[in-house]
Amino acid sequence: MNMVHGLFLLAILILASTKLVMGQPSLTCQTKCGNVSIEFPFGISTGCYYAGHDSFSLTCNETTNELFSGNLQVINISLSGELRFLKSTSYSCYNSEGLTEGTSYNTRLSNFTLSSKNRFTAVGCNTYAFMTTTYGDRNYSTGCLSICDSIPKENGLCSGEGCCHTSVPKSSKRFIISSRRFDREASVKDFNPCFYAFLVEEGMFSFFPSQDLQNLRNVTEFPVVLDWSIGGQTCQQVGNTSICGQNSECTDSTTRTGYNCKCKAGYNGNPYLENGCQDIDECSTSSPIHRHNCSGSSTCENTVGHFLCNCPSGYNLNATDNSCMLKGRPEYYGWTQIFLGTTVGFLAILLVFSCVQQKIKNRKNTELRKHFFEQNGGGMLRQRLSGAGPSNVDVKIFTEEGMKEATNGYEESRILGQGGQGTVYKGILPDSSVVAIKKARLGDSSQVEQFINEVLVLSQINHRNVVKLLGCCLETEVPLLVYEFINSGTLYDRLHGSISDSSLTWEHRLRIAVEIAGTLAYLHSSASIPIIHRDVKTANILLDENLTAKVADFGASRLIPMDKEQLTTMVQGTLGYLDPEYYNTGLLNEKSDVYSFGVVLMELLTGQKALCFEKLQQSKHLVNYFASAMKEKRLHEVIDGQVLNESNQREIQEASRIAVECTRLMGEERPRMKEVAVQLEALRVTESKQLWSDQYNEPEGNEHLVGVEMLSARGDTSTTGYDSIKNVTRLHIEAGR
Repeated sequence: MNMVHGLFLLAILILASTKLVMGQPSLTCQTKCGNVSIEFPFGISTGCYYAGHDSFSLTCNETTNELFSGNLQVINISLSGELRFLKSTSYSCYNSEGLTEGTSYNTRLSNFTLSSKNRFTAVGCNTYAFMTTTYGDRNYSTGCLSICDSIPKENGLCSGEGCCHTSVPKSSKRFIISSRRFDREASVKDFNPCFYAFLVEEGMFSFFPSQDLQNLRNVTEFPVVLDWSIGGQTCQQVGNTSICGQNSECTDSTTRTGYNCKCKAGYNGNPYLENGCQDIDECSTSSPIHRHNCSGSSTCENTVGHFLCNCPSGYNLNATDNSCMLKGRPEYYGWTQIFLGTTVGFLAILLVFSCVQQKIKNRKNTELRKHFFEQNGGGMLRQRLSGAGPSNVDVKIFTEEGMKEATNGYEESRILGQGGQGTVYKGILPDSSVVAIKKARLGDSSQVEQFINEVLVLSQINHRNVVKLLGCCLETEVPLLVYEFINSGTLYDRLHGSISDSSLTWEHRLRIAVEIAGTLAYLHSSASIPIIHRDVKTANILLDENLTAKVADFGASRLIPMDKEQLTTMVQGTLGYLDPEYYNTGLLNEKSDVYSFGVVLMELLTGQKALCFEKLQQSKHLVNYFASAMKEKRLHEVIDGQVLNESNQREIQEASRIAVECTRLMGEERPRMKEVAVQLEALRVTESKQLWSDQYNEPEGNEHLVGVEMLSARGDTSTTGYDSIKNVTRLHIEAGR
């Protein structure tokens, strides 16, 4: 059993590492090496570069501050698909007795290819040089010839006298360069003892005969341009799976297979990052490329992706040069009777045309809203809600204009969070009520079904610890869900994130655990149709101002028919919380939520994350780490020091036992969620009585706590005190709201 458990954890760690590398880079990634900037998809450490090919992984020599890709020294990376590196020259040196020394090089470029911007160059008198390149399974050769019997007089001219150059074939992944002399007479050896051949970026080498024919060997390296791209498919082939971020577009590489990304017009930044392309403020930027062209008295107004030129009152904008012209100027209006008659006639025609066009536009908008409604699952939602019972008809339908106004045009400052199912905005409705608006991230029909599933699941739930669904909007391109606003962040934020709270006491944590357990027990046992959440984690537990838990994000949930105990589904969930039995078999049942809850309970007890890659190899997974500590009787080492004290050691010990039982490898060995809720509520009641007893120091009060001792021996419910606690707890769970 331990071996199976270990193999499963190893598989999870491998998957987690893969996901980290393929995803967006961490904020801690190194962005410079010496004077060279490093931007995604390139990076130095794991998780900082795109894992489509090893060539995006770079190495920084901290001693010399030099950046390398393999054995190539990188000096510049362009997000447009170019990389520059330094390459040494090939040379041959002669004296009167013949060849004294020389070198040539054979270079492999990994997944990069040569750019057509390079020039193959040879320097020397009576010299020939050649280069062989490899493209696919074929070899190509090119070269040039340089002849002279004295030092050329003209600088900067490489035309065959002392210097020659030629173009090179692009898309080559390997090249071999060497130089030779075909005339060994001593007539040129005094001023030209050595002969050189090298690749160099066009425009980066200028020939100075008197200097280069004798001392070019002192210039050891020249810049060479390489092309790079993402993958080996076109934009059409990768579709919406490209790594291009928002406000960017995919473009097929013109120099090799694969594609590159670029920001759309009006945006600037790194198009390979999720939010890398940001709007350019043309009105305030100092860049001559992106600055506005408003002239005269016109003023610039920045808009998303563009800008407007505005004129003061009494002036009109001249579209020719974006300047302002005074109304009534003859050259602007042309005050002649012919022009006036023509204008009146044109305006009449334009008015009729506008009316017809407006009707057509209104009809198209209506059809478009209907199309979006069906595309976003409106028909599916109508069909399912119509058969789900009378309690499910109270779902408000919001308009597109209302959602835009509530989120101030989906302003970035209104974003509350982003996840696998979509983006959540803070919205303010016309009645000044604050809501949370979830903008679903849909790309295919299965995601549409998840969106409709969340509406359906939430419409079935009436519980005070479940986030309340207020309505939805389906007439937009991307569907929206409107929830009640929970203003104190998530449990993850409180334990690990930006609003980590040291005042989150054991009493708070135990109550939150009881509320979550009671909610899941209600979903499993007391809802009209049993519901399995399938993505229980601290990031999906919201907290209100009183630190009351609200279970959220039902996009992955499933309704279980009354005649079935489990479903076979595609495995879905979050690493660290995912039930290993469900992961291996694809069989989903309520014990999958029990496992996830056990991990959440461990987080509440320890204050540590479910998966932590900064830890030692054997303790990255909290479940394994916690279970080992429990077994080896060193639980005090892992419990959060902010909650552990002498008065609550028994409660923490019992809660730890419950957490371990919830995370057993086999689902049949785990308790049901209702049993977990009863035991945790019993702990809470026990703790409350203990606090009361300690406060008032009444010895006889302790007699009522005897039954709690039976919690350490599961299955024996003969004690009267325990039965009364269990009955009270069951009523709380089944009552719902």
